[in-house]
Amino acid sequence: MKITTGIPEADRAEAAALYWEAFGEKLGFVLGPQDRALVFIANVMRPDHGICAHDDHGRLLGVAGFKTMHGALVNGGFHDLRRVYGWVGASIRIALLALLERDTENERFLMDGIFVAQDARGNGVGTALLNAIATEARRRGYRQVRLDVVDTNQRARSLYLQEGFRDADTHSIGLLRFVFGFRRATTMLRDV
Repeated sequence: MKITTGIPEADRAEAAALYWEAFGEKLGFVLGPQDRALVFIANVMRPDHGICAHDDHGRLLGVAGFKTMHGALVNGGFHDLRRVYGWVGASIRIALLALLERDTENERFLMDGIFVAQDARGNGVGTALLNAIATEARRRGYRQVRLDVVDTNQRARSLYLQEGFRDADTHSIGLLRFVFGFRRATTMLRDV
């Protein structure tokens, strides 16, 4: 397995598809239908805010995204949404997506999503990507990595705990659970 910083242009569509596979259940109501969501995600994906895992043949196995003051892995705004969903659709979507927004901070490096191809799960890809995120955080001068995990993703939570993350805070999203399909999100931290 080869880990690299940055998403090659040739992998943009595959990275968008893997992102949708991982987060489509949570974001489907807001970004759906799938065909439009894939166009939007591929258009706004910031290759410089992702770390990739490829197999020995160059196949994309997974990506870990991060967020900085300069952007995020999936970093679209109103105008990007408008191009795909129109004015009304963009207005509704931008308001709902703002409710999930997580701010960067100066103390912790923010991991902004991790996703692994279904047939590659359980083979160490997620662990390798988490370690690469920790390395990137250290390289940038951070002492901790921060992430959020939703209550419906126990598999990811187990991996994070196994890899040294600990719970810092849990918050409920109230009635938004009917929009996003989860009730709570837990912020987790890992020293690097």
